Amino acid sequence: MQHFDVIIIGAGPSGSTAGAMLARAGKNVLCIEKQHFPRFSIGESLLPHCMEFLAEAGLESALQQQAGELGFQYKNGAAFLKQGMYTDFDFTKKFGAGPSTTFQVKRAGFDKLLADEAEKQGLQIRYGISLIALDNSDDALTKLTVQDEQQNTSQLSASFVLDASGFGRVLPRLLDLELPSNFPIREANFCHIKHGITSPTFDCNKILITVHDQHDDIWFWLIPFSDGTASFGVVGKTERFDSKLSHEENLWQQLQQTPKLAELLGNAKPVNEARNITGYSASVKQLYGKNYALLGNAGEFLDPVFSSGVTIALRSASTAVPLVIRQLNGEQPDWEQEFSAPLRKGIKTFRFFVEAWYDSRFQDVIFSTKRNDGVTAMISAILAGYAWDDSNPYVAETARRMNVLREICIEFS
Repeated sequence: MQHFDVIIIGAGPSGSTAGAMLARAGKNVLCIEKQHFPRFSIGESLLPHCMEFLAEAGLESALQQQAGELGFQYKNGAAFLKQGMYTDFDFTKKFGAGPSTTFQVKRAGFDKLLADEAEKQGLQIRYGISLIALDNSDDALTKLTVQDEQQNTSQLSASFVLDASGFGRVLPRLLDLELPSNFPIREANFCHIKHGITSPTFDCNKILITVHDQHDDIWFWLIPFSDGTASFGVVGKTERFDSKLSHEENLWQQLQQTPKLAELLGNAKPVNEARNITGYSASVKQLYGKNYALLGNAGEFLDPVFSSGVTIALRSASTAVPLVIRQLNGEQPDWEQEFSAPLRKGIKTFRFFVEAWYDSRFQDVIFSTKRNDGVTAMISAILAGYAWDDSNPYVAETARRMNVLREICIEFS
């Protein structure tokens, strides 16, 4: 039985980042990944806060160097469109410290880039390997049963296990940690397109989020890449879509009901088959346990509307790794107070903004013409991923501040 200091499940952004950090600290780390890279994934619009964690793991310079050849698009903000009303948030004018720009990335290339760079730093990755059973009854080590693509099984052991399996949610399933999300069941229909946009006013440096003309709870994402393609998708409750139609037909039908966006994408053509994810929001009973911790989407996923998924994933890796190292060195970290509680604090901030988006409170603020520069800078910081910054009043007192602001926006609209 091969033994490792740490075994990581999943080689996506949180797994590669955690693996690189642990390898740089001299730990013997193995990452097992069910799929083979490159592989398609969504979550393509990074937030600037991500760049801090990539730099910490020694991965940012490779991203900067290879962004152009991989078709990644420089990103400096977020734009919103609703019934012809356009507004945007410039992250370079955000409140607080930290990077203010990032990239919109094709995840196939981005995830492979991070994994390859993590391997260069000492992380071992085995592709085509699935975890099928886990035994953590022993206090000192965890036994893992893994299976390859020919159905051959083998045994591994680790002093600590990090679950970075994303929507696969491997440990939550094996250890009965899953909890239903309190969000309504929504679905996303999406594909990559050759966008064909000719409008001189279109800002390719920002993700464009468009509200459906007839239903405020349906929205579209448009994430341009530097090679003339884009990620395009629509999100709404399942009952908003026609189950008799294909994913592609549902996507284009919703687009035609939103004329301004349809006009912008008048020349758009799909470059791959439309896909669907339904019931993606998820939660867990706990984010850690005996000799394990959950990273990113394996722990909790809210909603794609503000592109928080990769940020939470990288933040969770950055928070967990120093605790793992301390535990491997014989200390006893307080995983509740040092990992779960602080991580959930930022998730709670994002959660409020997601809820306020769908009940239109945040939409009222976004599309108000009465926002002052100071408030706009504070909201920009949260949209840039800085949901843990208590010096920002909209993080420290999220609900009270937002509800008051919304009332002001409505009163003077």
